[in-house]
Amino acid sequence: MLELFDEDFDAMELVEGALALNKAINPQTQVQWADAELSRLLQEAELALVHEVNEQQRFEALLRLFYHQWGFQGDRESYFHSENGFVDKVLETRKGIPVSLGAILLYIARKLGFPLVGVTFPTQFLLKLEWYGEKARYINPFNGEFVSEHTLGAWLIGHKGPLAKLESKHLLETDNPTVIGRWLALLKSALLREERYTLALKCTDLALTFVPDDPYEIRDRGFIYQQLDCHQIALNDYQYFIDQCPDDPAAELLKNQVTAMSSTQVTLH
Repeated sequence: MLELFDEDFDAMELVEGALALNKAINPQTQVQWADAELSRLLQEAELALVHEVNEQQRFEALLRLFYHQWGFQGDRESYFHSENGFVDKVLETRKGIPVSLGAILLYIARKLGFPLVGVTFPTQFLLKLEWYGEKARYINPFNGEFVSEHTLGAWLIGHKGPLAKLESKHLLETDNPTVIGRWLALLKSALLREERYTLALKCTDLALTFVPDDPYEIRDRGFIYQQLDCHQIALNDYQYFIDQCPDDPAAELLKNQVTAMSSTQVTLH
């Protein structure tokens, strides 16, 4: 399996790192086609914006091109489907989630010279636009609309509770490895929900290349192995989690699971 380290992602555009991640999870990912499509869209954008002189108007024109003419949009009907996390599929269907849509828009915008960066806000991925000498503005990549700090504060309260307050740390530019780590977690959750356990296992194995001893990833890997009928490996992973996190509420449940699985194995053998 391809091993991906932080320095790889830092050297790439976010969408390129996401494609590398997608390929590591699913070898059928159409990386070459996606690269060609990104290049084609960039050329089309360059031609569409060639007569725009004012930089801010050029950016507004890019948003119109991306969301209205090209038809990229948030997938409201199947938000949690794994296809929304695979860049080639998003380029094909023009539907995605904030991080996948944002990564594609970010790639084109940066290639065109716009001062756009990614932000992993607690509720979702955002894009931050910073014109020289002006206050930063924030874009929801799900629909291309600008979002006020007041609205972001309301999102935060909805996510963390009534005492949550918007702070500057919530709006800092995020490095690619952090975004890719969240992207990997989203894909794993989606694949588990779809019971695509072989691909979900690849997600867990990749995550463990970054944090080899993470008990929560190992617990999840145990669950996947259990679904794949690899019960002894699942038992080992569950026991590791129980040993490392004895006070976690899940540990007590897993103890019962381990006991049941162990007695089943004894009966079978």
